[in-house]
Amino acid sequence: MNAKDARGGARPPEIFDRRRRRLMRARSARAFNAHDFLHRRAMTDIVDRLETVTRDFPRALFVGAGPLTQMLTPASGVGDVVHMDLSPQRLPPTGARLAGDEENLPFAPRSFDLIVSLLTLHGANDMLGALIQARRAMKPDGLFLAAAFGEGTLQGWRAALQTTEIAETGALSARIAPFAAVQDFGHALARAGFAMPVTDVDTVSVRYEDPRNLVRDLRGMGETGALASRPAPLRRLTAASAFANFSESGGGERFTIVYMTGWAPDPSQPKPLKPGSATASLSDAVKGFEKG
Repeated sequence: MNAKDARGGARPPEIFDRRRRRLMRARSARAFNAHDFLHRRAMTDIVDRLETVTRDFPRALFVGAGPLTQMLTPASGVGDVVHMDLSPQRLPPTGARLAGDEENLPFAPRSFDLIVSLLTLHGANDMLGALIQARRAMKPDGLFLAAAFGEGTLQGWRAALQTTEIAETGALSARIAPFAAVQDFGHALARAGFAMPVTDVDTVSVRYEDPRNLVRDLRGMGETGALASRPAPLRRLTAASAFANFSESGGGERFTIVYMTGWAPDPSQPKPLKPGSATASLSDAVKGFEKG
């Protein structure tokens, strides 16, 4: 099923070159463990969340996690794991694994009790379509967990690039991918049909003494060069000026990790009360509080 089928309409505009994104992830695979601090942080949070859920997940799909699924604990309740990544080079060396795209999930409906997406959805052209397909691939009352970079990510480096390029060339090029706001993630979860959708945010601040290490981290994570509309490469002197501006502003960068939680609908799940079904009115409660 493609995103057009999932949404029932035309595909959204192509912001990301998925072929190029696959290539960038492949290139990052060899040295990924030297730059995976954000992925490890997100995976630690996901494991913590799984440990608080008092149920087991016999069959799970992990997208983008690669070898980090080794961080799963017995308390997570995760049974058989299927690994998927846009790039086969980012898959773990053993286990059930396949190269696949979240925008075109190759699974039958009701295949999984748990689906986890680790820092990949922000690079989807059709996040809503990907979420719809994930929900359809889940068993009733299955759990969906995702971490994605959100609005505010790379704010410092974006500002340094824009200031430098405008000052030196008089023009402005899109060089850093746009990131959705936390509200957009929440709305997408609800529109995709997930029950009890919840979003929350973890903000990670990193200080770079050498701004070139920021670019090395981004390349090492596979998070560069995936925009469909690619500007001309920065001239060497312009890049040097951008690094200098970044350092002069303090060398601090922020990564906003948005966590999404949703459940595949099931009749056993709690339902919100219908309007007018309350057994006591708010005014009576307030009067009782005033008398007390």
